[in-house]
Amino acid sequence: MSEQTKLQSLEQMQEEIIFDREGLVPAIVQDAASKEVLMMAYMNKESLKRSIESGETWFWSRSRQELWHKGATSGNTQKIVSAHYDCDGDTLLFLVKPAGPACHTGETTCFYRGITSRALAAKGTGEDTDLERHRFAVLEELEQVIAQREKERPEGAYTTYLFDKGVDKILKKVGEETAETIIAAKNKDNAELRLEVSDLIYHLLVLLQERKLPLDEVMAELNRRHERPRRD
Repeated sequence: MSEQTKLQSLEQMQEEIIFDREGLVPAIVQDAASKEVLMMAYMNKESLKRSIESGETWFWSRSRQELWHKGATSGNTQKIVSAHYDCDGDTLLFLVKPAGPACHTGETTCFYRGITSRALAAKGTGEDTDLERHRFAVLEELEQVIAQREKERPEGAYTTYLFDKGVDKILKKVGEETAETIIAAKNKDNAELRLEVSDLIYHLLVLLQERKLPLDEVMAELNRRHERPRRD
């Protein structure tokens, strides 16, 4: 959570949130670990109240005209990590720890269908996309893939093997890759150093996922240190 985030009480939230004519407000649900957007549904004042008080997501069904507790029948509940609303007060954002797929189809996210176009496929034409301009986008993508591997545990995947073996195995690999990084640097072999640092970063991301420590929190810590007055 950003240091700039203003914490509000439920009563303050309900006063500042703009509900539409039907008494509803859109609620976006995002995986707290992978940052993947899982679903969008609607809340009214009662479902918002139940969500905050129970710590799990509740919504209002426009088709059935009733409250519904996500995962009440499927078991795919969503434990709320944090709740936010935007600057206009007309959209909610929940970061959650999902107990299973968010979509009724069995997909992890309701947004599993992509759209292609020439504009989106501009890579290689000299036009930079936001992703290409973001130097560290691959870390975010890798973090998401690792989180997905932990959930689904696909057979034969190396990441699955690490999670199955547990934290001791992950720590051992972090130690091994650290030692190999040191050796490559000591040997002044940049080609090997590039490979070893890549392996080390990957295993560190696996460790962060195992400990449920988002990379964002590490980046925030680095940012705080950068902003501190320098003493040198």
